[in-house]
Amino acid sequence: MPNNTQVTTPKQVAASLTEFWSPRVVAEVDDAYIKVAKVQGSLAWHSHDEEDELFLVLKGHLRIEMEAGAVELGEGEMFVVPKGVRHNPVADEECHLMLIERKTTLHTGSTVTEKTRSLADQLRPV
Repeated sequence: MPNNTQVTTPKQVAASLTEFWSPRVVAEVDDAYIKVAKVQGSLAWHSHDEEDELFLVLKGHLRIEMEAGAVELGEGEMFVVPKGVRHNPVADEECHLMLIERKTTLHTGSTVTEKTRSLADQLRPV
């Protein structure tokens, strides 16, 4: 578990990651995890029935596809996917993200793919 008593630089942690679509927990706030990820390509269509999910782009560009349309995010921009909304994050080129999610949020909801990461994977030391 990350040490909340140390200064953390999410951009640097995201840049240091070696796997795409493998979020890592860098802090926790009450019942939420703060995660960073390095992404490229498409994750998977999925939803989180009970949890909202915040995406903040640290570097690059992210498209979040949803059934009602897509949002395009550039560096420094954020978007909250409401609970229950099917979505698919896509980065045409390498993109670094910060995510804020409740601790109960499963990586790809009830959808399991080869990119799905367990909470234990996400809690590994960076």
